[in-house]
Amino acid sequence: MSFDCVYGQEKQTAILRRALTAARVPHAYLFYGMRGIGKQTVARQFAKALNCKKGNGVACEQCPSCLKITNGNHPDVVTIVPEGIFIKITHVREMQNQIKFKPFEGEKRVFIVVDAERMNEPAANALLKTLEEPSPANVLILVTSRPFQLPETILSRCQKLRFDPIRKETIVSFLEEKEALDRQQATIIASFARGSIGNAREHIKRTHLSAKKALIQRIATLDRGTEPLAVFALAHEIASNRETLLEKLDVLRDWYRDMLLYKETEEAERVMNPDILSLTKTYAEKLTSHDIVRCLQAVLQTYTALEQNANKQLTLETMMFKLLGV
Repeated sequence: MSFDCVYGQEKQTAILRRALTAARVPHAYLFYGMRGIGKQTVARQFAKALNCKKGNGVACEQCPSCLKITNGNHPDVVTIVPEGIFIKITHVREMQNQIKFKPFEGEKRVFIVVDAERMNEPAANALLKTLEEPSPANVLILVTSRPFQLPETILSRCQKLRFDPIRKETIVSFLEEKEALDRQQATIIASFARGSIGNAREHIKRTHLSAKKALIQRIATLDRGTEPLAVFALAHEIASNRETLLEKLDVLRDWYRDMLLYKETEEAERVMNPDILSLTKTYAEKLTSHDIVRCLQAVLQTYTALEQNANKQLTLETMMFKLLGV
């Protein structure tokens, strides 16, 4: 049973199954790959398999150990997440204190460090000491979407397992089976999930289809003769909700990508947003390929600037003027 709930990571789960069967589990793993593709899910299932009372290298999902891990209250499965921006040295110190003792109930104590790249320098240095002096009763799983931000000294001491983007057909199946969507809805959402089930679920939760159409229709109604005040107003509207800001930039990025793809190939079946294809076609006819590339670059530059804590309102205003060629 163990990894049956995991979608689209057959190669990765097979590697872990072999390690369990051979009883050759490394003391530290690095699970890396884009967000929302199952890294944390696999880490939890691996922890279940390591501690399942029925043994045999799989999780039965029914024993007390499996049920506790499912409910998040197993004393030997510890998840460490950032506190604010960083994972701090206090988190690592607490982990080191627990490592000194035998597991309370299970065969292995498992630490799952989420967004491991967000460890500050003192925390990373403390973790390195733990990796240099491994304990056979403990397994450490670092989960990250940005492994390049971790020190090489840490990377070199972990068994690396790369997780791949999930195929569109697999995401469609997930949405049909787990989210009870019909085939058409599932296909539309899977088209702009960019290989991530996590993205697909976020889109559902935020009623993304209607929000996406509303944003793109607003931009499509503007043109090069638009009054600057209207541009400022739209920039302010986009910036007003911090929780959806980056998602809106994702929408714009994918839309301009679709526009360029259709402009160059006229292959409608390859666009990520087939539900607004007519709008994409219409707008693409107004722009040259060079214009579309320029707009796409403006969105990507905005995304990077905001991640680096640039002034949100000013950055979005600059982007909007670039998109409209003002």
